[in-house]
Amino acid sequence: MDGVMMLATIIMPMVTALVELVKRSVNMPKNIVPAVSFVIGVLVGAAAYPFTDMEWMMRLWAGGYAGLAGTGLFEIVNKREGMTKVSKKKKK
Repeated sequence: MDGVMMLATIIMPMVTALVELVKRSVNMPKNIVPAVSFVIGVLVGAAAYPFTDMEWMMRLWAGGYAGLAGTGLFEIVNKREGMTKVSKKKKK
């Protein structure tokens, strides 16, 4: 379990950065950001194959933890509505 938490701590900044990139690039409802964060975390955990000798399931758990810890839990607690990418209209 220590290895899973250590890997999650290492990949958390990468997951957070990727989630921010997606949030700023794609117009999506804010209430699905936690799910996107979780999925990105699992994918980054799976991509960590060459860097660790952990089993694939443990890497997926670490990625899921990193995704939820990075931005997912913050977004779950704050019930937000609307879209992530808001167009700003010029006022005359």
